[in-house]
Amino acid sequence: MKRFYYIATLVAALFASIPVQAQEEAGNTQQQQKRRGPEASRGARAEEKKESSMSELTVRAQDMNERMTQQIGNARWMRVIYRQIDLMKEPNAPLYYPTQPMNGQMNLFSIIFQLVCEGKLHAYEYLDGYEDFSDDRILDLKVMLDRCRIYYEETPAEGKEPVSFVVNESDIPSADVKSYYVKEAWYFDQNNSVFDVKTLAICPILTITDEMGQNTMPMFWIPYENLRPYINTTYIMTSNINNAMTFTLDDYFRRRMFQGDIFKTQNLMNQPLQAYCPTPDSLKREQERIENQLIAFEKALYLQPDTTQLATDEDGKKSTKKATIAARGQKTKEVKETKTKTAKIKAPKAAKTQSSSAVRSVRRR
Repeated sequence: MKRFYYIATLVAALFASIPVQAQEEAGNTQQQQKRRGPEASRGARAEEKKESSMSELTVRAQDMNERMTQQIGNARWMRVIYRQIDLMKEPNAPLYYPTQPMNGQMNLFSIIFQLVCEGKLHAYEYLDGYEDFSDDRILDLKVMLDRCRIYYEETPAEGKEPVSFVVNESDIPSADVKSYYVKEAWYFDQNNSVFDVKTLAICPILTITDEMGQNTMPMFWIPYENLRPYINTTYIMTSNINNAMTFTLDDYFRRRMFQGDIFKTQNLMNQPLQAYCPTPDSLKREQERIENQLIAFEKALYLQPDTTQLATDEDGKKSTKKATIAARGQKTKEVKETKTKTAKIKAPKAAKTQSSSAVRSVRRR
């Protein structure tokens, strides 16, 4: 009996010491946070940033992205076009507004920047005409932030976790990215009988204002196939008349709802259009010529008749018709002349005898 009493007393003392120990640990944690000061606040902000980050891709989203990827390896004809999208134009405004996150809505650059900072999306170095999306060309986040003069807080590595960078929403230069470079491929897949356009990569262009004035700087390349799963569910308003958000950012690019000017085509010498089109008029004519070439190639795939041949055939029909009409007129004229000649050749009619003088009968005589 005494032994049972001792055991019960020991168990009660053990349960009574647990709340006291928990309170002591909570007090020690608070004291450590006070001692750390700004480091603890940075860590808290980093945790909040992780909680508010975009969700991870599900298996279904990855499978859908693979099915929506356009394969251009079997293309028998392809032309790579570089366009510049000016976000100050009204058709391209859905990529620019809102410049600050509002009501759960973010513009395209805010989404890209957040994905890059969280390590869910790799940014690649900007190479003019020689884009390389291999692991050797992945851009270091710290180098990019320093180059673009973006303020950030560096959180030191803890254990196996790497060094992280925290950027406040007010420091993200969403309003300073006023244009994009878009690399697209116009291709014809003979095996599938498909003529289509594929968006290959996107490059945000940062506008920097300093003592020297305004300067533009391409930041980095983002492969569109890696970005599509995250913008496939981001709905945007595409018109000032219809405020319903019925299209996503992926629809905006796949349907080519933007307006972009051609500034370069892939060529052996890697020359932009301005290298051989020095004047604005010549540059505009060259852009129109390239656009017409793409349209003409697409139309030629469907065996449409040649307009020059149609014009020649039409002229031949008109000339034949004119010749037939002229021949008919000449024949009618000849028939009329023959009838006139025949009428002239006929003998004149005999003159009628005068009935004034009476003729005497033989019988009477």
